Amino acid sequence: MLTEDGKHLYVSYDEYHNLIEKLAIQIYQSGWMFDTILCLARGGMRPGDILSRIFDKPLAIMSTSSYRAEGGTVRGQLDIARYITTPKGEIAGRVLLVDDLADSGHTLKAVVEMLRTHYPPITELRTAVLWTKAVSIFQPDYSVEFLPTNPWIHQPFECYDNLRPEQLLAKWKV
Repeated sequence: MLTEDGKHLYVSYDEYHNLIEKLAIQIYQSGWMFDTILCLARGGMRPGDILSRIFDKPLAIMSTSSYRAEGGTVRGQLDIARYITTPKGEIAGRVLLVDDLADSGHTLKAVVEMLRTHYPPITELRTAVLWTKAVSIFQPDYSVEFLPTNPWIHQPFECYDNLRPEQLLAKWKV
């Protein structure tokens, strides 16, 4: 649900999963065949996992991080992992790079450049996200929703960002 002022987008689990299914349909209808899904952790892990199951393709993971300050709301220095975790040796062939959104676009742009430069076994690379904001400097190949007002997206699992084990103990009285 987008707030009236267009500054916040609140997403339920059902809406989130529906967006992933719509992304799968978009990719499928494009006719592009790929060998591996590479998701960017953390945001791309959930969409990557579900797409991996739908397309029955191996899931590789690359860790990136730029949103750390103030509960993950302020972009900081971009860190990109030096290694990719993949179940089939080195990542190669046609790769679908998945993240949750193209916010500023800096992460996707940097990762794509790094993959093209340092991973010659990747013969073709395409990108897929659930949301693309108007301010993004990077335009993914596949995107479900374009967000012209650039809202802050409140994803359904963010309630865990500030939840700690002792709070769970108190909640569940274990």
